[in-house]
Amino acid sequence: MKYTSQMVAKPYFIFALILLVGEMLFGLTLGTQYIFGDFLFPYIPFNVARMVHTNLLIVLILFGFMGAAYYLVPEESERELWSPKLAIITFWIFAAAGVATILGYLLVPYAELAKLTMNDLLPTMGREFLEQPTITKIGIVIVALSFVLNIAMTILKGRKTVISVVLITGLIGLAVFFLFAFYVPDNLVLDKFFWWYVVHLWVEGVWELIMGAILAFVLIKVTGVDREHIDKWLYLIIAMTLVSGVVGTGHHFFYIGTPDYWLWLGSIASAVEPLPFFMMILFAFAMTKNKRIQHGNKIALTWAKGTAVMAFLGAGVLGFLHTLAPVNYFTHGTQLTAAHGHLSFYGAYIMILFTIVSYTMPILRGRPGGNCEKAQKVELVSFWMMNIGMLGLTLALVIAGTIQIIYQRIGSEPLGFMETQAQIIPVYGVRLFFGVVAVTGLLVYLYSFFVKSEDKKA
Repeated sequence: MKYTSQMVAKPYFIFALILLVGEMLFGLTLGTQYIFGDFLFPYIPFNVARMVHTNLLIVLILFGFMGAAYYLVPEESERELWSPKLAIITFWIFAAAGVATILGYLLVPYAELAKLTMNDLLPTMGREFLEQPTITKIGIVIVALSFVLNIAMTILKGRKTVISVVLITGLIGLAVFFLFAFYVPDNLVLDKFFWWYVVHLWVEGVWELIMGAILAFVLIKVTGVDREHIDKWLYLIIAMTLVSGVVGTGHHFFYIGTPDYWLWLGSIASAVEPLPFFMMILFAFAMTKNKRIQHGNKIALTWAKGTAVMAFLGAGVLGFLHTLAPVNYFTHGTQLTAAHGHLSFYGAYIMILFTIVSYTMPILRGRPGGNCEKAQKVELVSFWMMNIGMLGLTLALVIAGTIQIIYQRIGSEPLGFMETQAQIIPVYGVRLFFGVVAVTGLLVYLYSFFVKSEDKKA
């Protein structure tokens, strides 16, 4: 660790991992409720569990991004963080707001929560992924602005690199596009149109810039490849991401009442969207092939390569599988959407969290060469358990979605929704099994940080 202010990243990473445990446990709860509908009812009904599951996902990714920025920006800028104190204050405000919001979901009926938080003054609640009370959203804006200010001032006062510029561009975009969460038109078509400005332009736009910057940073550190070489790759990937991702928002506008030209724009742009993810695979493996050093933290490089592959499979392959308008007509809202969502978020954003945590946490704990070999072997077991679990879970959802389309949307006498779901229950059982494998893998990952070398000198 070169700069003492990098230590502020540590609580962000720890809290992100704690939230990830909660997020995955609620995922298991939902998987069980698909099979046994009354599981935990009325204490944690399905709609509440789903709301907590998705909100925890968003918040933990934001904590991961913030921790990553607070670690890598001082190193890239070759100076201490502009205000470490502001970073710590931001952490506690965000953590307190996040915990209070989740407890509100679990302990208070949603309609009552809206009244308690005076949502009627500025109505923003009730939208998927953006269920947070208005007061929480305002808090998120304040946290985001103070965070971006801290990072921007550090970059402006220090060395400017391609990685830090791409990162701050993504972070500014993250903050700006979240403002659309406050715009809730009465017209449902307009509402959905602008709702995607947050959800899509985060996930398939500015978040990819942040992921690309973090991936490039780790690859530089663990491969020793020339920065200029990595910069060229990063520019190319980011350019394709922005061009395809921004216009690709149109694949959400197919059948919601928008003009027909979105059928063409959305389909064509979405056909290009897998390319930057495929280029990330080439990027990661090319850097590995040309590496100039043998870094002691081998598992961090494994996570980096895994991020590129899994992001391509989830966001690229599964995204393209049902994104063309004629196909989407049948697949939209089925379990194929869930398959794409699960592997995309895991492959792109959860795995980049593992990548940066696996590289930085040993350094923050005084182990610049990485954790001991025994700990890295345990972490490798967790790598394969989580990836096998998520791939198995996703494949089960693909099968479930295919069955859903055949039974519910094709043929002269399609079945109703609940009749179709009854037919899919055995597949949901398989999905739940692989979910347990993934959660077990996460617990093994956390355990790996407490494994000590048998060599007393280590």
